[in-house]
Amino acid sequence: MTDAVVPRAEDFDEIGALLALAFHNDPDPEVHEVERPIFEPDRSLLVRDGRTAVAHAAAFGRDLTVPGAQVPAAHVSMVAVAPTHRRRGLLSGLMRRQLREIHDARREPVAVLLASEGRIYPRFGYGSAAQRLVLSADTTGLRLPAPTPAEGTLRLDRPAGHADELARVYERARADRPGWSRRDERWWAYVLADVKSRRGGATERRVLLHDGPDGLDGYALYRTREDWPGDIPRGEVQVGEVVAHTPEAYLALWRFLLSVDLTRRLSFPVAALDEPLLRLVDEPRQLAPVLADGLWVRVVDVPAALAARRYAADVDVVVEVGDDLLPENTGRWRLVGGPDGAECAPTTAPAGLACDIRTLGELYLGGATPAALAATGRVRELTPGTLTRLTPAFTWHRSPVPMENF
Repeated sequence: MTDAVVPRAEDFDEIGALLALAFHNDPDPEVHEVERPIFEPDRSLLVRDGRTAVAHAAAFGRDLTVPGAQVPAAHVSMVAVAPTHRRRGLLSGLMRRQLREIHDARREPVAVLLASEGRIYPRFGYGSAAQRLVLSADTTGLRLPAPTPAEGTLRLDRPAGHADELARVYERARADRPGWSRRDERWWAYVLADVKSRRGGATERRVLLHDGPDGLDGYALYRTREDWPGDIPRGEVQVGEVVAHTPEAYLALWRFLLSVDLTRRLSFPVAALDEPLLRLVDEPRQLAPVLADGLWVRVVDVPAALAARRYAADVDVVVEVGDDLLPENTGRWRLVGGPDGAECAPTTAPAGLACDIRTLGELYLGGATPAALAATGRVRELTPGTLTRLTPAFTWHRSPVPMENF
């Protein structure tokens, strides 16, 4: 068996076959053609046993919205180990080498991923930073507030041909939502791709566009799936994204989605914890929200990461951090910052609190608070009063949430 090597672009189909095997899919040439343009071979690591690919990990370079700012982030993905080569340390070796390269060569302050299993990645320093709500709504009789004169108009179409418009709406909204990632042309093509084998029996994707007084100000991506038990229509609306700049656009989009003819159910797997829909419907229990993990964050460079984001209140604190995989992060760091900027530097001053690198990742997007994690024992208050001062600073006015699979 060879050590991990950087693959070539032409190795993509072999890597795709390994991923299909690990995630219990059949290799699909159409899926491969959708994923090939976003593949970055120079950011991938491949292990072979002889001529057979047996382990792989990759990352994509994209900007990530964090509280008050954008930061370059390694979007870790395409991680797989062949079933015949489990429990041999291949995953650990790939993750450790990848983190070192992100730190030394890419100089990205954070890495992010979507975990196939929540137990895997904490041991590499990833913390659950952006939770989501999975909505599985019974739409029968569900009501929203009455329309207002300012709601504008709706248009229904196929997404093809609207990528530029959607990108403008998305980018404007992304600036204010921690957890969302920048999409260039390659990523918009990936997001809007509609491979039939991945529809699960549902229709092609549709885009619902909302035009307000100043033009397009919101959209929703969705598909529907028919269901006729006993000749009674019980179809489902499967919502992928809802992005809106105004309350009027948001309300109009959801009013349409919750009332599609011949449907009685709606699913939306990436609702934010502060999703306005929860406060708009007349019976929130019918949304049946279930809490799930979403984006996992690994702080790769402590001072760079803490200085990059903004803080809801002024903060001046010394944090003691432990990091077994990247020892450069271990030590005491003085963070001074607020809504307009921040600085972070090493210090020998006494620490106000202590945590490990995983816990710092959970705090980073503002989805968890120092006080809440102190209750688990993973944040230790070393100077009385530090938690009271620090907790408001690390929160943010919008809950972090992931938007897409990558």
